[in-house]
Amino acid sequence: MTYKKRFFCFFLALSVFLLGTAPRVQAQEERMSFIRDAEIESTIRTLSAPLFEAVGLEPSAVEIYLVNDNSLNAFVANGQKLFINTGLLMRSENANQVIGVIAHETGHISGGHISRTHDVIARSMATSLLAMLLSGAAIAAGAGPDVGTALLLGGQHLSERSFLSYSRTQESSADQAAMTILDKTNQSAKGYLEFLKIIEDQELLISARQDPYVRTHPVTSDRIEAISAHIVKSPFSKSETPEEIEALYRRMKAKLIGFMSSIPHTLRLYPETDNSIESRYARSIAYYRRPDLDKALALMDSLIAEHPQDPYFHEMKGQMLFENARQPAALEAYQKALALSPQSPLIMTQVARIQLEMNNPDMTKAAIVHLKNALQAERTSPFIWRQLGIAYGRLGNIAQSSLALAEEGLLIGDDGAARFHAGRAEKLLKHGSPGWLQAQDILQELNRRKKKKER
Repeated sequence: MTYKKRFFCFFLALSVFLLGTAPRVQAQEERMSFIRDAEIESTIRTLSAPLFEAVGLEPSAVEIYLVNDNSLNAFVANGQKLFINTGLLMRSENANQVIGVIAHETGHISGGHISRTHDVIARSMATSLLAMLLSGAAIAAGAGPDVGTALLLGGQHLSERSFLSYSRTQESSADQAAMTILDKTNQSAKGYLEFLKIIEDQELLISARQDPYVRTHPVTSDRIEAISAHIVKSPFSKSETPEEIEALYRRMKAKLIGFMSSIPHTLRLYPETDNSIESRYARSIAYYRRPDLDKALALMDSLIAEHPQDPYFHEMKGQMLFENARQPAALEAYQKALALSPQSPLIMTQVARIQLEMNNPDMTKAAIVHLKNALQAERTSPFIWRQLGIAYGRLGNIAQSSLALAEEGLLIGDDGAARFHAGRAEKLLKHGSPGWLQAQDILQELNRRKKKKER
């Protein structure tokens, strides 16, 4: 193969790579694994709500996702969506560090950095493609391979410098916003500085060993100096995080470590000699995973005895019992949790799930009520729609069962199942009724998707 042919093949492959980058990044986000936990989500909401409000964001409008990933990372995407890795929460050292990171990401949201990044990426890709075109044209015109390579690498270098320069500017801008936000909420930036110094140490590692946060949030000495200078002059630098907030943080971290670290590691971090709430919580989860249910329940009962109004201790006990096939006792524990946290869709869903497991018509009817209430806050949950479909099916209500299963199919991308169930619901439901109109909406969305694919 001649050099020109080899170069053309390389040019074509690189063009496909660059043009395909954005879809692959999006696909990677879609493949991320998420965890749902009522207590941890509530804690993150408690830490972040004042920060969101400080920049005029409605806290409930910001979607928070817990990414099941041990690496240290947090980022925002697609408008008001905040993603936090479990690894960041477990490797942080105090609540103020997590608050600082969230303040920084809030700065990205309020600054509209996400939409601007898309434009910068597009311009960078255009620069690289133009360089490839010029390089190919130069070689085709008879220029030597060195000329073509120089044009190609020069364009790529310019594109990379442009994007990295914008990224550093973006990070500095988000830092400035974070410092303003923390001052507005009377909180110290010390935790955020501590976190950045951890990241700064990581930059010395080779790329393969770095956490994603290092690559997506480049730390510079200027950023460190700016935050250090702010701490010197800020009237809130000596502010301490309230103990109740630190207590929530410690419990959150202990729960994550209990579930996600090895059992020996958890028991080393939280030894029997430590009788704190978070230590007993982590050990209880570790024993439950071992499994040693009696020991796990004994610790949970000690926590409940001291804090009978805490919904999440009852919830944790319910989970332990349910996953050990003790449904009546699990239902009692979950119902206590729901009574103490009546607006929690995740706890509602778990109560309904156990009621369905018990396969009793009265329990099934009660489960439907809980599932419909949960959908008020979690309308895009395929799991809840599926449970609702099962519940209606058990009661012989095929129309409503099909409608719920059509919603599930639509959400998980199973267009065939969604079309089948929506079509059946449309035929069984009264023309013009709310359910019939819902089925119509699903079919219209499926038709829209089909036309989009055909284009």
